[in-house]
Amino acid sequence: MKDYKKYYIIPAEPEEVYIALTNPQTLQLWTGEPAEMSTEPGSEFSLWEGSITGKNLEFEEGRMLVQQWYFGEQEERSIVTIKLHPHKYGTSAELRHLNIPDEAYEDITEGWDEAYFAALIDFYEGE
Repeated sequence: MKDYKKYYIIPAEPEEVYIALTNPQTLQLWTGEPAEMSTEPGSEFSLWEGSITGKNLEFEEGRMLVQQWYFGEQEERSIVTIKLHPHKYGTSAELRHLNIPDEAYEDITEGWDEAYFAALIDFYEGE
């Protein structure tokens, strides 16, 4: 198991970024795929046609979301926390992803950089 932590600068206010991460219609706009998402703790979510699935654990509107990502029969929970901080260029998103299976680590970290946050940043830079 490995952990990953990184900061991303997103050219939008934290409240806007929070909506983009939690509203299914907005998620679909920047991912290009229908999304299942709710801000109800305990609800399950699905992104990118089910390639990312898990359970929503905790929300702090405009500031933070905590999710459990599913990786098959993994014993330890893989927890994703995204904290949103105001930044002079919009938002500094602090990502922490704990307990990533070793065999998935490279794909997951590339996915964070090249798909998830790259698409989100492009969405706001295109406005």
